[in-house]
Amino acid sequence: MTVVGYGDYRYEFDDSWPNIPKGWTIGNGWSGPPELGIPITSGKGVSDVSADSSDNIYVFNRDIHPIVIFEAESGNFVNSWGEHEFKETHGIFVDSEDNVWTTDRQEHVVVKHTKHGEKLLELGIRGWATASVTPYGSNPERKGLGGPFNMPAGVTVSSTGAIFVADGYGNRQVHRFSPTGNLEISWGNSGTGKGEFSLVHNLDVDSGDNVYICDRENDRIQIFDYDGNYINMWENLSSPGSVYCDRENLVYVAEQGTPRRKKKNGVSIYTESGEIISQFMRKSEENTQPHGICLDSKGNIYLAELASPIGNDQKVSKFVRI
Repeated sequence: MTVVGYGDYRYEFDDSWPNIPKGWTIGNGWSGPPELGIPITSGKGVSDVSADSSDNIYVFNRDIHPIVIFEAESGNFVNSWGEHEFKETHGIFVDSEDNVWTTDRQEHVVVKHTKHGEKLLELGIRGWATASVTPYGSNPERKGLGGPFNMPAGVTVSSTGAIFVADGYGNRQVHRFSPTGNLEISWGNSGTGKGEFSLVHNLDVDSGDNVYICDRENDRIQIFDYDGNYINMWENLSSPGSVYCDRENLVYVAEQGTPRRKKKNGVSIYTESGEIISQFMRKSEENTQPHGICLDSKGNIYLAELASPIGNDQKVSKFVRI
């Protein structure tokens, strides 16, 4: 096996994980017949991953089976659900009670499910963006501000049940909701300064309720307190697409990179003070981009990967800590 990382955080790539059911594909793209009213799944890719309390890994992908669940240890298939529900899968988060939260970028909604897929709560108005949709790009000053949501990208839930949403591709804000779904606070603006964003791509919350936000097109992580007050930023990253805070308050960042911009992709591990303690980066010409990241209870890393350019290299990968 290939060993990556350094120091106390070294990993082996497990190329046998997961055991995908015979005849199935992961992240291969799919669209249903319009006459059946089946939503179109946009493009290809494995968009995100998350782990539940029993070390099951939820793989959120753009395929006929949008949520596929595998055992972390064995890689064996457990279950799948979500067929015909999503228009474009993007972010997934499993909370401490094993509720499954998802973002649908094209439907402009955030949905809370049971672990079996029953819908419990839906935030946003399905199919309706609250401001004119302005796609991200090289100009971070492009405006797209509005209330929830405009192409939401990521969601996380704090230990107290507060819901934080990265919003997203069309918007440039972060929203905090109460556990019952009431909007409590929004913050952010378009730009490159403190508290400004180019693309609010994903986020996570540490044990102290500090919020780590992937400001992807600005190549940085911005850190805020529970109420949206700016704390710090980590700069000079390589298109950070996803972030995960572990129980020791280490912060794992999946950096997408881009071949077009000659930037490498991979994973960087930070202390809460911003020191990099391990890293494994791929060459810029490699064809995958880590788009989502999570850990299991043993500290193994799972990456949701897109193909770049869009091709047939999308996958979910496991890196076993050694």
